[in-house]
Amino acid sequence: MSKKDLESWVTEVAKLVAPEKIHWCDGSEEEKKVLIAEMLKTGDLLELNEQTHPNCFLHRSDPNDVARVEQLTFICSRLEDDAGPNNNWMNPAEAHAKIDALFERSMKGRTMYVIPYLMGPVGSPYARAGVEITDSPYVVLNMSIMSKIGDAAIAIINSSSKFVKGLHSVGELDPARRFIMHFPEEQTIKSFGSGYGGNALLGKKCHALRLASGTAKQEGWLAEHMLILGIQPPQGETKYIAAAFPSACGKTNLAMLVPPKGFEDWKIWTVGDDIAWLHLDESGQLRAINPEAGFFGVVPGTSSTTNPNCMNTLGKNTIYTNVALTSEQEPWWEGHDLTRPDTLVDWKGNSFDPTLGGLAAHPNARFTVPASQCPSFSKEGNSPNGVPISAIVFGGRRSNVTPLVFQTYDWEHGVFAGASMASETTAAAAGQVGNVRRDPMAMKPFCGYNFGDYWAHWLSFASRSDNLPPIFHVNWFRKGADGKFLWPGFGENIRVLEWILARSDGKAEGTESAIGYLPKSGELNLDGLNLPPGATESLLAVDKKSWKKEIEDIKEYFSIFGDRLPVALSDRAESIKNMLGSV
Repeated sequence: MSKKDLESWVTEVAKLVAPEKIHWCDGSEEEKKVLIAEMLKTGDLLELNEQTHPNCFLHRSDPNDVARVEQLTFICSRLEDDAGPNNNWMNPAEAHAKIDALFERSMKGRTMYVIPYLMGPVGSPYARAGVEITDSPYVVLNMSIMSKIGDAAIAIINSSSKFVKGLHSVGELDPARRFIMHFPEEQTIKSFGSGYGGNALLGKKCHALRLASGTAKQEGWLAEHMLILGIQPPQGETKYIAAAFPSACGKTNLAMLVPPKGFEDWKIWTVGDDIAWLHLDESGQLRAINPEAGFFGVVPGTSSTTNPNCMNTLGKNTIYTNVALTSEQEPWWEGHDLTRPDTLVDWKGNSFDPTLGGLAAHPNARFTVPASQCPSFSKEGNSPNGVPISAIVFGGRRSNVTPLVFQTYDWEHGVFAGASMASETTAAAAGQVGNVRRDPMAMKPFCGYNFGDYWAHWLSFASRSDNLPPIFHVNWFRKGADGKFLWPGFGENIRVLEWILARSDGKAEGTESAIGYLPKSGELNLDGLNLPPGATESLLAVDKKSWKKEIEDIKEYFSIFGDRLPVALSDRAESIKNMLGSV
């Protein structure tokens, strides 16, 4: 497929959506200025205080369009079993007919923007191109931050014969006329009726995870919901870790970790906070790139205490979405460094009255900002060959059962640990607080095909390389009998990362348990923490009775995948159960 083929597709789409005009985006600064000026005129953007927040803007979503809509997100593969029980499925022909009827003349009176974009570093053999057609200038501005728009993408399209086609329209923002559809065999995405980032920035979750995960299976690599960070000890070599966490488990905070007291000479380098594409190089080393050029993060709860690097990333060249606004035209959100001002305009544009309850900023309020502005952004962040991964880390939010950290015994065991990952729901999630929800590899909303096949693909790497990184599991959220967290978290998590790297380098002995290697007494550096008496033992305890129940719960979850479940995973569950012995 060449630019000529691209032009033919654009012409075809234009006939369907009937725009007033077509604009091919080049990603230039001049283009951005024109778009911003137009959006300020229409009220789609509000300019923030130029003195304190230069080149920053506020966007307010429609109140019914503030988050991903998983129930309206479909994988439209030819066979329903290929989508698996982890996805909503729709027949491709039915899906095209349903959504194309919505797209018909949907851009009448609007501009149709054509966005050629590149995911991944320019010149990287791992980078991939896509083209998003949209009627949303907000999407264009965000995609210009999150990807590389213009010539770099066109060059890939002309040379590689491949690109992902994405068609998006905000429509009337009617929840009853809203769908996000993925066609893996066609490498096509169609999204209608939403302007929210996760539904509308098609290069992000739709391309870089749902479609890319399926492509990765076919081509022998991995597209994962993972952060990538570098850890540089004093006078030491930087080692890189890829880590997967479900929501509300501190992913962005870990990616931008600031070393605490006692670790001032250590450096943490941020490569990415959300998505990793991992490939085996010629030596069998797993290497990772961050396909994104920016951060699209949840802002409530972000402060100089929780994430100083993030706070220092924001404040210039940033698009804020659904935050509150102070009388000084500055953004504000719950958890901000500043005490809530007396006068605020809430995320809907109304005067905020704290006596009525509710929040000034939406709980899913966002920021979009260039990754290069992050103080801890790695000089290898745009390396075409990616960074070598020394350890893979899975994690979840569990108040008991799972210890602070353990290392799996081998790659197969590591895949089992990832496949059985779980977190307890929080107040921010739908449903009862404290329910345990399985979220394998933190990919539950994002894996574009059957989890059984996905786990088999992960397992296949063991036969392809003798140089795979060890796999670990962490849990920052274990609680004591008093209901309080046993581990301080945040910057102190570097102590666990230190042990993980020591194990990876063969410099820590560890001790065996039924679920994996645990830190041996004295191996975790706890100097200066002043943990309560017995806290360390509780953090690392493996209660056999709890774990036996956990294994039964895992087996029940695995059973929904039927004969697509790799036998190795069910065998591993039985093996761990036997190692736990009688209780």
